[in-house]
Amino acid sequence: MENFTSLYFIGAGGIGMSALVRYFLAKGYHVAGYDRTPSDLTEALINEGAEIVYDENSALIPEYCRHPKTTLVVYTPAVPESHNGFSYFRENGFTIVKRAKLLGMITRTSKALCFAGTHGKTTTSSMAAHILAQSPLECNAFLGGILKNYNSNLILSNTSEFTVIEADEYDRSFHQLSPYMAVITATDPDHLDIYGTEEAYLESFRYFTSLIQPGGALVIKKGIKVQPDVQKGVTIYQYSADNGGDFHAQNIRIGKGTIIFDFVTPKEVISDIELGVPVKINIENSVAAMAIAWLNGVDAVDIRKAMASFKGAKRRFDFWLKTANIVMIDDYAHHPDELKASITSVRALYPDKKISGIFQPHLYTRTKDFYKEFAAALSLLDELILLDIYPAREQPIPGVTSKLIFDKVTCSNKELCHKDMLLEKIKQRNFEVLITLGAGDIDRMLPAIKEILSA
Repeated sequence: MENFTSLYFIGAGGIGMSALVRYFLAKGYHVAGYDRTPSDLTEALINEGAEIVYDENSALIPEYCRHPKTTLVVYTPAVPESHNGFSYFRENGFTIVKRAKLLGMITRTSKALCFAGTHGKTTTSSMAAHILAQSPLECNAFLGGILKNYNSNLILSNTSEFTVIEADEYDRSFHQLSPYMAVITATDPDHLDIYGTEEAYLESFRYFTSLIQPGGALVIKKGIKVQPDVQKGVTIYQYSADNGGDFHAQNIRIGKGTIIFDFVTPKEVISDIELGVPVKINIENSVAAMAIAWLNGVDAVDIRKAMASFKGAKRRFDFWLKTANIVMIDDYAHHPDELKASITSVRALYPDKKISGIFQPHLYTRTKDFYKEFAAALSLLDELILLDIYPAREQPIPGVTSKLIFDKVTCSNKELCHKDMLLEKIKQRNFEVLITLGAGDIDRMLPAIKEILSA
């Protein structure tokens, strides 16, 4: 990086890209970029000093990013080859790297703690980052969610040797990393548009385990399918919520809005861990996060204190409204197993309430591959409003619409709805507990939904 004074990010508003934007702004670089649409995140980046545009016209690239010898171009795999700005940089001899490669370059000189998995990795890595950041060890962290404790997806330390990374399996991005320690939370098939088969998906995780450096460790959820293939000198640990393993929870106490348990490690039991975000799935997430912290020397006092003060990541079981009459929760869940975990967690918290959900499917390919599984998970609701598919990077697939899911949902109170009609539909309903679900742009509507429910 010593030759570069500026960076241009194509897809700057993505959650992973934006952490890198923030990192290089903090390091004093000139930073500019492109994203397809404005968002709260792109607006925050602009306020922090990045120059971001929403038009791919190469004429909008600032002058300080027009010099191949001093500008590094970073892109996300979701950007098409035909992108006008992308073409300009390719044709003019710029150094162009994927986001994952740049992240690998940054973290190769530190002890990288990498969190991978189909789901759970954002919350688990965020918890681990918070534990380390609140301890004498500190950390740097590149995360897949905005942590409420820091209002950012980036944590910086001038002294720590540790870097916490959310390791993304999309496009095999996590193969660019060199983990000192790694966590694998789940390997339920996803991104089959990239991998094709479950076997190829599992093989990708197997290869990821081979990248862990000797002297490090793999902390893997007990019972998942992937077969680790670690180098000599790498220790493998298993974890679970309460199903045994090297790390697990025992003496779990749930009630009066709290979850408290004892954390079992290979050498000691740390009593009375209280979850700052008291959701049942977070027992499992916290065990993995605490395992990594404990293996790197964080003591019981700091672990206990950090878990109680952890406020969670935005869009990860995020309470927007919590009164005696109405509860509104938002969750980024976009895989069938995530939906199931989210809905069952809500049901456990509010067993006597009507549970309603608004789901925005994410990607045509994911809907095509898993529409039956989505329907089974959504059938756990008492009431469903199902939106159109959010396409993200994809073009429509003939015959693939939300109706594939809708027709298989078994709860009797269900409705298909265009997004532009959603607020009117909400005004016509009486909700007790409402959970909004999906990885698309439904979060842009949350303030308006909250306003309607509050009234």
